[in-house]
Amino acid sequence: MPGIARDTLLADLRDLHAQVRDARGGGSQPALYAYFDWIDEAVGVLQDQISAVDLDRLVLTRRYELLLTAAGTAVANAELEARIVGGLLDNELDQRIAVFGTACDTLQRQITRWSRPGVFVMADTSVFITHPDKLEEIDFAALVGVREEPIHLVVPVVIIDELDGLKQSKDNRTRWRAGYTLAVLDRVSQHEVTAGRLRGEEFPAVNTGSIPRGEVTIELLFDQPGHVRLPINDDEIIDRVVAIEPLAGRPVTLLTYDTGQSTRARAAGARVRKLTRPIGDEPS
Repeated sequence: MPGIARDTLLADLRDLHAQVRDARGGGSQPALYAYFDWIDEAVGVLQDQISAVDLDRLVLTRRYELLLTAAGTAVANAELEARIVGGLLDNELDQRIAVFGTACDTLQRQITRWSRPGVFVMADTSVFITHPDKLEEIDFAALVGVREEPIHLVVPVVIIDELDGLKQSKDNRTRWRAGYTLAVLDRVSQHEVTAGRLRGEEFPAVNTGSIPRGEVTIELLFDQPGHVRLPINDDEIIDRVVAIEPLAGRPVTLLTYDTGQSTRARAAGARVRKLTRPIGDEPS
C-alpha cells in the first residue's frame, strides 16, 4: 500500500511465515486454535500494509472460511475434527507456509530490483508525443532538476497501449512520434530482463561548459496477474506511480503536459512535473 515501508513489510511477512510454520509443527494448544490465533495476528499486522485482495489471497482464504464454519462442530466432535477438519487444516497450513515463503522471496526480489541508485521517472504519453525532442534526445535530467544522477524511465504497459492507438492518428506528426517511440522502447527493452540502456553516461571535459549527465535506462512495467486497470488511463498511470514508490523507497516523478493528469497526480499525493509549451498568440 502507498506509504508503507518495504523493509518493515518484508520483516512482518517473514515473522508470520515463521509463526505459521510453528503452528503447523504443533505446540501446547490444538493446531486449530494455533491456526486461528495466527489468522488474528496476520490480519492485524497486514491489513494496513497490503491490499484487501492480497490479504484474502494470503490469509483469509476459502479454506479459512470452511474451517471457521466447522470449528464449533469440531470442538463438540473429536472424531470429526480428526477426520475432516484435521485434514483440511493440515492442507491449509501447508499452503500458507508455501504462499508466505513465496511472498517473502517475491518482495525481496522486488526490493532488490528497485533499489538501484538514481531517480525514477514516469513520462506519460503526452511527453513522448508533444516534447520538442524525440525520446532518444530528451534531457530527462533537466526536466526533473538533477545532474549526473542516473535516470530510470519507467513505462507502464498502459502507455504502450496508448502509443499503439496513436499510430492510427490522422495527425502525421503524432502518428510518426508514436511509431518511433514504440520502436525505441522495443529496441531498448527486448533483450533486457529489467532495465535497458537508452543513453550512457556523459561526462564532458570541464572546459567545454557542458553539463554532466548520468545514464538513462528504460524499464517496461507490465500488469501483474490479476491486476484490473482503472477505467480512466490517466488514473491508471498515477496508480502505477503510487504502486512503485513503496518498492523503490523514494518518490517517482511523473512528467506530463496534461493539466488534468497533473491535477489528478497532485490530488493522489504523487510528485509531478507539469511541462509547458508556448500557446502562441491569441487568435483573431
